[in-house]
Amino acid sequence: MSSTVNKKQSFFQKLKNKYRLVILNDETFEEQAAFRLSRLNLYLTISTLFVLLVLLTASTIIFTPLKYYIPGYGDLNIRKQLVDLQLRTDSLATASYQRDQWVGNVAAILRGDLDTSALDQEAAPLETKEYDTINLDKIPKEDIDLRNEIENEKRTSVSIDRPIQKKKTQYLADLHFYAPVEGFVTSGLEMKRDHFGVDIVAPSNTPVKAVLDGSVISASWTVETGYVISIQHENDLISMYKHNSGLLKKVGNFVKAGDVIAIIGNSGELSDGPHLHFELWHKGVPVNPQDYIKFN
Repeated sequence: MSSTVNKKQSFFQKLKNKYRLVILNDETFEEQAAFRLSRLNLYLTISTLFVLLVLLTASTIIFTPLKYYIPGYGDLNIRKQLVDLQLRTDSLATASYQRDQWVGNVAAILRGDLDTSALDQEAAPLETKEYDTINLDKIPKEDIDLRNEIENEKRTSVSIDRPIQKKKTQYLADLHFYAPVEGFVTSGLEMKRDHFGVDIVAPSNTPVKAVLDGSVISASWTVETGYVISIQHENDLISMYKHNSGLLKKVGNFVKAGDVIAIIGNSGELSDGPHLHFELWHKGVPVNPQDYIKFN
């Protein structure tokens, strides 16, 4: 036991023993410098220098571009950047294609190279679906009465909330309307099914024109009707043009009758082919455009 304690004391004593490091001239043996130190001081000095060297190396790698040369470092960030760049590239490609299409349409309008041969063809008839007949004998009388009551309420609400000018207005009859497009009317004004305008079939890329002078009050895109543009005319008259492939005017622009304002298209969920849905409103009431405009 005593020998072990003596060994420990002798070890610590050796660490504390003082030594002198002398630097001599090799030729004259003249003393150039002398340092007084111990083993403990030497160990502490070397350890401190080692820690400082490690910290300096780590800082250099972390805070300088040298970290990118370490194998495996930055792979995750690079992948994220690549995905982001790919998404941006796809978006730019789509936008560029749409812009090229728009520029091509405008150039065709200016050159007068639009194909109007399709106007001479008859419009395809609308498809109708056959529905199964219902045996009214199997329906309870209370159910039939309730349905009739609801139908009567619907008819009343339509006639009250959504009036329609059934007769021509003399003011509108005196105006000279430009046809927004020349084509075939496949669907007319039907208030019962909330169809407040007419559908005109025309070839793709046909220019859509303003029917009268006015100011653009709306130029937007909706899921159901696609690109829509609306024009405010004099005396509370508004014209609306829906399902366009592109708009050539923006809100606030003043247009004259016959100016090209859009390109016919097939945009929106409610569209089943290239056509223009045109509406004409007078004092908040939809009017039948076919009473005042000749479309073919």
